[in-house]
Amino acid sequence: MIVEGAAWVFGDGIDTDVLAPGYAMKKSPEGLAQHCLEAVDPNFAKLVKPGDIVVGGANFGLGSSREQAAMVLATLGVGAVLAKSFARIFYRNAINIGLPVVAIDLSDRVAAGELLRLDLSSGNICLLKDGSEHAFQPMPSHIIELVSAGGLMAQLKQRMGR
Repeated sequence: MIVEGAAWVFGDGIDTDVLAPGYAMKKSPEGLAQHCLEAVDPNFAKLVKPGDIVVGGANFGLGSSREQAAMVLATLGVGAVLAKSFARIFYRNAINIGLPVVAIDLSDRVAAGELLRLDLSSGNICLLKDGSEHAFQPMPSHIIELVSAGGLMAQLKQRMGR
């Protein structure tokens, strides 16, 4: 599974309230997504393109267990999230909704807007500007299947023939 897109670079401690602000939780998923990361970058939700890759620092997704924090990124079409480390519940929520997440520390090596190619099966990220490659632990095949299916519920529906 290959993901290619422009990098959106954020620092450490991006929490669930920044990803899915509490004051917007009553909105539709699309409405909530329009507020994603606005406290850090007011233009993110307006300018992010399908396939773009969010690059974070340590403890990405800390805070509440709200699955909307991962969902809004997927709703906006984000292709993957790379971070030095993840809050465990965010990591699992992302996988469950089909959003690839990779633990790798690139926040100091990648510039905003830089094009990246991520191969989840081989565990390789290529920074297309200079061709440099960075290895990570490849995703297990059963997780790639789950992500490719669009998440846990979508995979279950496929398996059940619905």
